[in-house]
Amino acid sequence: MTTRGDPIPTGGVYRVTVTHDDVGSRVSLRRKVEAGVSDVVGELVSWQMGVLSVRRRDGKIIEVAEADLLAGKVVPPPPERPAR
Repeated sequence: MTTRGDPIPTGGVYRVTVTHDDVGSRVSLRRKVEAGVSDVVGELVSWQMGVLSVRRRDGKIIEVAEADLLAGKVVPPPPERPAR
């Protein structure tokens, strides 16, 4: 398991509680990017060789380097949309 206690600039601490066992689960990840930080939410489809692959709701696969993770957790499925 990866756990990190990186400080948040506005106070608090980032935590990564996602593990390899969470592949197949819906996750929310916060990662370092050139412009600051960015979030990705979706199904964790793989975690291999230090790279997490997340399938977003639009089907796009986002790869996140383990070294860039600031925070991450398993989240519940999105709410059901009402039928039209």
